[in-house]
Amino acid sequence: MTGRPPRVAFFGSPAFALPVLDAIRERFEVVLVVAQPDKPVGRGLKLTPPPVAARAAELGLPLAQPKKLRRNPDFEATLRDSGADVAVTCAYGKILPLSVLEVPRYGFLNTHTSLLPAYRGSAPIQWALINGEAVTGTTIMQTDEGMDTGPVLLQEALPVAPEWTSLELADALSAQAARLIVQALSDLDGLQPTPQDEAQATHAPMLVKEDGFVRWTDTATQVVNRHRGVAAWPQTTAFLGGARLKLGGLSVTAGSGQPGEVLGVTEGGLTVAAQTGAVLIRTVQPEARKAQPAHTWAQGAGVTRGTRLDLWEPAAP
Repeated sequence: MTGRPPRVAFFGSPAFALPVLDAIRERFEVVLVVAQPDKPVGRGLKLTPPPVAARAAELGLPLAQPKKLRRNPDFEATLRDSGADVAVTCAYGKILPLSVLEVPRYGFLNTHTSLLPAYRGSAPIQWALINGEAVTGTTIMQTDEGMDTGPVLLQEALPVAPEWTSLELADALSAQAARLIVQALSDLDGLQPTPQDEAQATHAPMLVKEDGFVRWTDTATQVVNRHRGVAAWPQTTAFLGGARLKLGGLSVTAGSGQPGEVLGVTEGGLTVAAQTGAVLIRTVQPEARKAQPAHTWAQGAGVTRGTRLDLWEPAAP
């Protein structure tokens, strides 16, 4: 883009998007911020703005929170009247119709937290960890009407530290996305779109509660990888006699036995056998109670070596 820097409309909602918004603001004029509508939060169901909306209000940036984008001429007019040359989406959470995509001169750039075409969808960070990926990354893509199917404009890999959960990986990818989107916006005319290879596409669907349920018939590494992936939500859940237990601080350890069998209880934690290997559990949170050291919970619950945690398997598709 020649002459002045591009004016940017920013579409985002959760805290993950804040570093990206801040990085854009440092270099470019943000003429409009678009976020999801306010939602009831907490026990009191207090109507609360998403973090991006709150930041926009704090900074005095123009803000829109449309309930829908499709067949919404008022919002299209708002976007058009903002004078945005380009729009950026970062974890916005809504599908963009063609009528909206066509408004800015340079269309929409999306920051996607995977190396597309791998892990298209709403939970690429979580599924990369669940699947034990050692490398992921960020893609800046041109948004089209599909689900993360547009051409790639920029892409950068990120090694995944073995101890990272979805929380740490999200922080690292957010910082990477912030840097890459500034690079892309600084050279809009020089970006070379590269079509994605559909044959290599994989998907990362939204998580459901059952994705956090421990499968003791998996290997110990798979159990721990799942724990890493669901750390933010829905977290790791096991069962004993049908009662739910939230587990924390899982790591692979030595040991073997029947899947779900308690192999030992020490001050260091609770050791439970997987299909192959064993898992050390450091904290346990029974339903309606606070998290506590695993050995404290085991003593109170009468859990000893040889106790079997319930086996849970997903329903056949």
